[in-house]
Amino acid sequence: MPANPLDADPTPDTEPTEPAPFSAELRQATWSDHGDAEQHGFVQALLEGALPRAAYAAMLAQHYFVYAALEEVGDALAADPVAGRIHFPALRRVPALHRDLTALYGPDWRDRIAPTAPTRAYTARVEAAAADPARYVAHHYTRYMGDLSGGRFFRKAAERAYGIDAGSGTAFFDFPGLGSLPRFKEGYRRRLDGMDLDAAARRRVVAETRLAYRLNADVLADLGRAHARRAA
Repeated sequence: MPANPLDADPTPDTEPTEPAPFSAELRQATWSDHGDAEQHGFVQALLEGALPRAAYAAMLAQHYFVYAALEEVGDALAADPVAGRIHFPALRRVPALHRDLTALYGPDWRDRIAPTAPTRAYTARVEAAAADPARYVAHHYTRYMGDLSGGRFFRKAAERAYGIDAGSGTAFFDFPGLGSLPRFKEGYRRRLDGMDLDAAARRRVVAETRLAYRLNADVLADLGRAHARRAA
């Protein structure tokens, strides 16, 4: 006769479950926000070539202001024991954006672009994160890991739709100094996992990451509205 399962030891001697690495926790907690950003209507229209080249240039122009703030704060926090762990000079996007904007707008590109209201709100939040390195990590993770994951696909779509290449407007999506991108991303996740963050700091990173996705979506939505009006 089989043993009665109710007679079994209710607390079997098993190994305790290891907590999920922070990188996995962060990815899981923000997955829906990330998906919303990837599927944004403005982005999809660019990928399909349904918007003019000016819309693509406008997106890179707004990127410039965000990355200028992000990299300035990153330099200020380079020696921080938390944020400094993900300070990689080879990730810098501002020099590539200089090249792209020169190609797309001409040598006077600085005089021809300005941050939109959503971009100003986004950059202000990034700048404020200088006072809390955990929050800065959220913005760094959101931008650069997104670029590394989808940049190659976006670059090919832009080249196909707008007839441009790294010399005429897609340098932003190239990371020649990183070597293998999958290997770099894995090393980045290990650095996230090794950060000395207590439970409260982890919650701040998760909350700020979700906010960063929303701020980016606001920038894209504003660009979509502006170019829809121009098309009309």
